[in-house]
Amino acid sequence: MVNSSHSKVSVSTTTFKHKRYIGYIILTIVLLILPFIRIGGNHIFLLSFDHKVLHLMGIEYSIQELYVMPFMLIILFVGIFFMTVMGGRIWCGWGCPQTLFRTIYRDIIQTKLLKLRKRTTNKQEILVLDTFSKKVKFGIGVILFACIALIATADFLFFFVPPEDFFVYIRDFDNHHVLLGFWTVITAFMTIEVCFIAENFCIYMCPYARVQSVFFDNDTLMSVYNLKRGGAVYAPTGEAIGIAPKKQNPENECTNCHHCVKVCPTHIDIRKGVQLECIHCLECVDACSEVMGKLGRPSLVNWSSPNATEHNTKVRLFRAKTIGYMVLLGLAFGALIVMGTLQKTMLLNITRTAETYIIRESGAIDNAYKFVIQNVDKTAHKFSFEVDGDMADKFEIIIPDHGDTKEFFIDTKPDNTKILVIILRAKENLNPMGQSDKSIPLVIRGFAVDNKNTITTKYSTVFIYPSQENIDKKLKQ
Repeated sequence: MVNSSHSKVSVSTTTFKHKRYIGYIILTIVLLILPFIRIGGNHIFLLSFDHKVLHLMGIEYSIQELYVMPFMLIILFVGIFFMTVMGGRIWCGWGCPQTLFRTIYRDIIQTKLLKLRKRTTNKQEILVLDTFSKKVKFGIGVILFACIALIATADFLFFFVPPEDFFVYIRDFDNHHVLLGFWTVITAFMTIEVCFIAENFCIYMCPYARVQSVFFDNDTLMSVYNLKRGGAVYAPTGEAIGIAPKKQNPENECTNCHHCVKVCPTHIDIRKGVQLECIHCLECVDACSEVMGKLGRPSLVNWSSPNATEHNTKVRLFRAKTIGYMVLLGLAFGALIVMGTLQKTMLLNITRTAETYIIRESGAIDNAYKFVIQNVDKTAHKFSFEVDGDMADKFEIIIPDHGDTKEFFIDTKPDNTKILVIILRAKENLNPMGQSDKSIPLVIRGFAVDNKNTITTKYSTVFIYPSQENIDKKLKQ
């Protein structure tokens, strides 16, 4: 907390703005190189709809193993809630791509490079394109940012289409129109949004901005103006609206320099209190710190909470609400780790065919199934199947062209899937005196022939055995 005394203070050379820029650089580098980093041949994060796999911290999960996804979504949303309760819209000012891209476009391209704006400290400046030269520069700026957006969109798509596939696909766009469409549409939207919609997106369109105020409380960190020291820029009764604080009361410290207003990217006056549009970029804190520092006084705008500012105390970061969110996050992380350890090297999915059952001329009763066997291990295996449990000796498994169940095996390569039609035949009458068809629960066990005890999985299904009447009727035909 900043002391409220009037003793001379020194202004830190490392402003929030500089810290935010360092954070932007680190975030950009991490996001650009992350899709290319592999652990054990797998990506750190990849959700591939093409290959139907999820890579998470170097572990590959098949589409049938996406039981980890709910826990990832819980962590995402609870993490957002926790971050908002703790630090308000800190994500908006310090981590949101929209804010980063606006900084690149407005402060670097338009101001530093093309000189369309005079300074980065006045974000209230309206860009007037009154000459042909300015219009050309504006067009150049849009084109330059579109190139950046093209790279950023490609990097975003790397988390869904791995780079090794992406660069192959872009050389064959005729067969990959969907990828081209996503790349083009997202790039166009990003360019229009950053270059033309600007901070209006944060104020009016961003869904996070619409809900974040629900999570705020008086202990949430945010940009807070010290009303006691600075004085109000308006009065509740309305008589002082528009009158500078010092003219209302000479004891008020606010000089009405408007530096905190000019530097605000969302065009608010922080002196009017906490507002929905504030993205907590803390540029107003830097601006006020610089002005008040020259007067030997601490800033009137601080990175604090309403309660801490009101009572001149430390911010209460740890309270029932934030501790509750931390407990939930811990439980979700723990569940994610536990579920991640349940990954299998063999996946089996069984579906019944359209026929309920098949009555052979010999009187044998067969049920047909479609087996989908997936070897998610990194080495090849030979798989076989058996009926598990008490019903094992009552059935035999028949695979066309493979013979008896004790002799057949299915050879699968690493990360390979095979689909088979399996016949399950009853060895005896399982529905004696039955007047209706009978559904018999079964458990099919699949296993690797070379590692039967370790690489194994089970799947529950049913066997439909016809009534004796249906059997007799079929055999008489």
